[in-house]
Amino acid sequence: MASAEQLKSLLKSHIDGDESHFLSVAMQVAAHEAKAGHGKLAEDLRAMIDSAKARRSSDSINKKPIPISQPRGELATLLEASYPKARLSDMILDPTVQDRLKRIIKEQRNIGKIREHGLRPRRKLLLVGPPGTGKTLTASVLAGELGIPLFLVRLDVLITKYMGETAAKLRQIFDAVRDVRGIYFFDEFDAIGSQRGLSNDVGEIRRVLNSFLQMIEQDDSNSPIIAATNHPEVLDYALFRRFDDVVEYGLPNLPQIVAVLKNRLAGFSQPIKNWESMAKKGGGLSYAEITRASEDAIKDAIIHDRASVTEEEVGCNLEERKAFRGRNQSPS
Repeated sequence: MASAEQLKSLLKSHIDGDESHFLSVAMQVAAHEAKAGHGKLAEDLRAMIDSAKARRSSDSINKKPIPISQPRGELATLLEASYPKARLSDMILDPTVQDRLKRIIKEQRNIGKIREHGLRPRRKLLLVGPPGTGKTLTASVLAGELGIPLFLVRLDVLITKYMGETAAKLRQIFDAVRDVRGIYFFDEFDAIGSQRGLSNDVGEIRRVLNSFLQMIEQDDSNSPIIAATNHPEVLDYALFRRFDDVVEYGLPNLPQIVAVLKNRLAGFSQPIKNWESMAKKGGGLSYAEITRASEDAIKDAIIHDRASVTEEEVGCNLEERKAFRGRNQSPS
């Protein structure tokens, strides 16, 4: 039967009028009963929960929706909401990546036209590449360009050690995906998307991955779903065909490093003449690392009441970032 904590959660969510949390706890109870061998009871509980969800979906047509910017109950711990102002013009990208993002934005802005012809716009995206290459910023940019909220999925809250609980929480997230349009962002996606055959895999993660595969396959909402990973090689092969687009990010080349430096040093770069020579010192660094090196040089100038930075100062900060990266990548 339900634990004392589950009973208290059921009662509290009922008193608070938090139906989403009530149904989530009820699903946990059903999962517990199934594990305990009470198959008929678990089946009856799940049927009642599905019926309640169907009724809630029907009733919501005539009710004013609760603003998702203030999610209630357990959903508030699973999703971190924001309204980014970032735009695609804020990013310095490989032309191929930029064109693909422009196409996604165009399709999302014309979602009605596309669906009228029985087609689906691109909205399930997998972003892969090294850290600091723009994957997280892409999620913010898409939200900013489309004028919809960004919801960061809190994987630290989503993944638990209790059988069935993570899948129940994942169902809450996909219910939100269906009910409220927004960008739903799964960062560090390899935490739940790793190959099911890996030797260090555990049963619960396999069940979570299977649940995710099923839910994203069935999802036909208008909300873009974005997953990002630094380690695409560990992702389960079945994941790739569930996404409409796999966008690969790389480290910046020399012209892109120059563009980042000019962008970040604007207003402080008057004495800099040889941009390419300076940019070569940033070879192998990510966009984020080059940005931080530029900002470090600016902060030092501000502290010492200087109106500009020199090539040498920026170069030193770029080399310092390289040294920092080398120390952190060396074997322990």
